[in-house]
Amino acid sequence: MNNKKIVMSVTASTVIASAFFAADAEAASYQVKSGDSLWLIAQKHNTSVSQLKSWNSLTSDIIFPNQVLETDKQQTTKSTTQSNNQTTNNTTYTVKRGDTLSAIASNYKVSLSDLMKWNKLDSTLIFPGNEFIVSKSAGPGSSSSGSSSNTDSNDQQVGSSSVYTVKSGDTLSAIASRKSVSVANLKKWNNLSSDLILIGQKLNIGGTAGSDSSSSSDSTSEKPSADVDYNVSKLINVAKSVNGTVYAWGGTTPNGFDCSGFIFYTYKQAGKDIKRLSSTGYYDRSHYVNKPQVGDLVFFENTYKAGISHMGIYLGNNEFIHSSSSGVQITSLSNSYWKKHFDGFKRFY
Repeated sequence: MNNKKIVMSVTASTVIASAFFAADAEAASYQVKSGDSLWLIAQKHNTSVSQLKSWNSLTSDIIFPNQVLETDKQQTTKSTTQSNNQTTNNTTYTVKRGDTLSAIASNYKVSLSDLMKWNKLDSTLIFPGNEFIVSKSAGPGSSSSGSSSNTDSNDQQVGSSSVYTVKSGDTLSAIASRKSVSVANLKKWNNLSSDLILIGQKLNIGGTAGSDSSSSSDSTSEKPSADVDYNVSKLINVAKSVNGTVYAWGGTTPNGFDCSGFIFYTYKQAGKDIKRLSSTGYYDRSHYVNKPQVGDLVFFENTYKAGISHMGIYLGNNEFIHSSSSGVQITSLSNSYWKKHFDGFKRFY
């Protein structure tokens, strides 16, 4: 297990790069299937193993199912160059197979909320061929990144205080630092009993919090959602019944799970018509919820690789169950490591 973790860590950037820059044309890219080897792929695409390794910056012959490999460098380079041409004064990017919004945002050093706002998106679901604005030129009245103001696009002025809407990647300490206030005051103004905050949650910045301000007490629900197509009680029972199962890369059975294999097994047992996907695959097939309920998904980013990289099932009471490198376990969302990498709560479409 430890050796697999090391291999995953060493090759993570390679996997991301090959997936992110894969070309639209079928002839220029190939998605790795179970049982594939570099030699077989090279034979299929009339090229050599050394060329494949060079085009995809691979340092070994190790590849993984669902990894996207460049198989024709000339076509891919042309496609990538075209996708980064600027339209008027804005930089645009054309979505490739394997892309996620969070990975694109990370690559272009912009926030997920800005990316969704610029492209008028109400969901994180994207498809190959979509063209998105990934950089906005500063126009008249635009905010400069070097501004010293404590307000930003997520602020709304209310009387003598302002209301800030939490976005992906935010933490209480980061917001407090940006607004030049203390974490203790943020928690007091918003009646927070923990450091857990949720995407879309509104926080009062100042001492005039209204009676309708969001707080941790009403931002979650212990009751299962009624608008799902699976048995939530069975989902939780199945998940807890395999608590303690060992970690296994690619595992989808009680003999061993990886994080997304655990999701596949438990939801399928609960009656969900679901395919075996990666964490990012499930991320793209779900929508954010501001008030998570028992049975919802919990996503984390930037763990062993950039972007969405881990997930679990929300149990209520600020806990989630997941398959980590230590096996299936129940963990508090207040845990310092997972709190740092928390992305948000989502629910399957």
